[in-house]
Amino acid sequence: MISEEQMQSALSADLQAILRCLNCSSRLTTDNAGGYVCPACKRAYPNVNGIARFVDAQHYAASFGFQWHRYQKTQLDHDQVRESDMNFRWKTALRPEELKGKLVLDVGCGMGRFAEVATNWGARVVGIDLSAAAEVAAKNLAARDFVAFQADVFSLPFAPESFDVIYSVGVLHHTPDCEAAVKTLDKYLKPGGILAVWLYSGYNKWYRFSDFWRRYTSRMKPETLHSILKVAVPVLYNTQQILKKVPLVGRPAAGLVHHVFPVNRQKTAEQRTLDTFDWYSPKYQSKHTYEQVFRWYEAMGMEDMHIGEFSIAVRGRKPLRAK
Repeated sequence: MISEEQMQSALSADLQAILRCLNCSSRLTTDNAGGYVCPACKRAYPNVNGIARFVDAQHYAASFGFQWHRYQKTQLDHDQVRESDMNFRWKTALRPEELKGKLVLDVGCGMGRFAEVATNWGARVVGIDLSAAAEVAAKNLAARDFVAFQADVFSLPFAPESFDVIYSVGVLHHTPDCEAAVKTLDKYLKPGGILAVWLYSGYNKWYRFSDFWRRYTSRMKPETLHSILKVAVPVLYNTQQILKKVPLVGRPAAGLVHHVFPVNRQKTAEQRTLDTFDWYSPKYQSKHTYEQVFRWYEAMGMEDMHIGEFSIAVRGRKPLRAK
């Protein structure tokens, strides 16, 4: 059996080989405080609150930093609940044997929900997040074969063709340009490697009213929006449940309430508030179709493309180099 120390040393060796300066692309070295420095141009990437920072601010992702500091462990699996494992399989179409022993990049790792699954499957995982949520992931998975960085998907501190597998679940549609975000990941994937993404679906139109409300909610301070939703979500959810019990008109009326004021219908009150906040808080939130995403993958030259159980889930393989 591989010890925790051996796992960490293997991941440390990976990082020494792949980390690159954002200024000059030179190989980075560690400093005395757990951060990194470029020997060539002297740019420093400090360690703050337990993670190395490759961005100066959270930019458009600040709400996610608030969200995952507030709900640090809500979506982690435990003995009675394996929802993250199930969702990871459905939304990436990946299998445990495809990750075991592989170096994997989790793009938009949040609080580490899916990185926990990937490490359970035997992967060495590097998680990046634009927000301070990366701090939470580092704490949640401190004993795992995992490291988190605060970094921007459009400017990643890695050498080309560094990773065996790259996945991003529910994240890239929150960037200013989802297509560009997906396509930029091809650069960091090894030949023969797998790229799997899950994006919000553009087929269903239930979100029209949520998009209307987002004109206002996405401009609020995260703390203010969260305070409103802590009251509004239980009221709206319970109203829908009561209406469903009314004969004849109840269910249509409940559907109308949900259509005009969409709130999440997860099993627990905490999950409902969390996921509803996740809908209404982001600055960017695009929706996509399989036709779109397949075109992006084809433009990258991907092959062996498959879809997952939940739309929009697409995976593909980067071709091996011709010998």
